[in-house]
Amino acid sequence: MNRQVAVLGLGRFGSSVVEALVKRSVDVLAIDNNPESVQKISEIATYAVQCDATDVKALRAVNAQDVDVAVVSMGQDVEATILIVMILKDLGIKDIVAKAFTPLHGKILTNLGVKEVIYPERDAAVRLSRRLAAPRVLQYLEVSSGYFIEEVKVPRTMVGKRLGETNLRTQYKVNVIGIKHWVQKTEKGQAVMALNFNFVPSPEDLLDDGDVIVVLGKPADLEWLAAFE
Repeated sequence: MNRQVAVLGLGRFGSSVVEALVKRSVDVLAIDNNPESVQKISEIATYAVQCDATDVKALRAVNAQDVDVAVVSMGQDVEATILIVMILKDLGIKDIVAKAFTPLHGKILTNLGVKEVIYPERDAAVRLSRRLAAPRVLQYLEVSSGYFIEEVKVPRTMVGKRLGETNLRTQYKVNVIGIKHWVQKTEKGQAVMALNFNFVPSPEDLLDDGDVIVVLGKPADLEWLAAFE
């Protein structure tokens, strides 16, 4: 049986969550009080209903209590987000993800028992600023407190070296967990370049110009790598 997720609030973020979940074969109950928003998502979501998410009776009527996870994305209505989280907890939903706008808002949601608090706008701004400040960084993702994963173009001084020769792990305290390498393939009789992802890099792997290394480490160590020539 597929996992069931309720998405409450169908703005840009909520609608994007619905689309992404459906692509992963997740059953999605999409809820919003705006009929236009519900109509737009109705062809994508498993179920799309116009419903006041602050009304516990209305949520029960659409079986919101039966989902595995609830995602609360109510625009910038802080009070509505808090009230909906309280209702979802009363309905017995244990896994709740909620969008917050300020650290205080996030702290309140955490104290209410929200499993994960997300800050879409802030996180997008952080990723963008990281790429602008360090053009070699292609992707930037926090995986746990104090640790990040980055996709970084191989520095020129490392081109032609084997991974083990770079001393990235022993000297610079970052772990290479993957290498993206351009390889030539034949498709429909024509030679094309394709990006091959090596999930289990070896110390003997040769780093070429244009390669991308996927690294895990602390911000200070990753800052050094991003600035390395």
